[in-house]
Amino acid sequence: QLQLVESGGGLVHPGGSLKLSCVLSGFTLDHYAMAWFRQAPGKEREGVSCISSNGGSTNYADSVKGRFTISRDNAKNTVYLQMNSLKPEDTAVYYCAAAFEIAATMEAYEYDYWGQGTQVTVSS
Repeated sequence: QLQLVESGGGLVHPGGSLKLSCVLSGFTLDHYAMAWFRQAPGKEREGVSCISSNGGSTNYADSVKGRFTISRDNAKNTVYLQMNSLKPEDTAVYYCAAAFEIAATMEAYEYDYWGQGTQVTVSS
């Protein structure tokens, strides 16, 4: 059974940083494209960033380009999302997702496995 567990969320002031982690268990990460999504209260889920199975291709939502960085360590079965210069509008529950042997995409329907989410709150 493949499971994803996110961690690293919390409360941070505007301009601050957080690093989210997503650990995959039950399978090795090597063949999975990974992505981060977020959902704010009253809003639809949106794609934040994605990374190909070998880490060679990444993509970002326009709203986070230049501030967020996705990375992966296949040896540790872990994907990361480094978030810098955080803004109040980044407040949301952040989810990681995995899909077997697809091109990196931020289309949620492409992903078969989801974590439980971690809350990120940006507030002064």
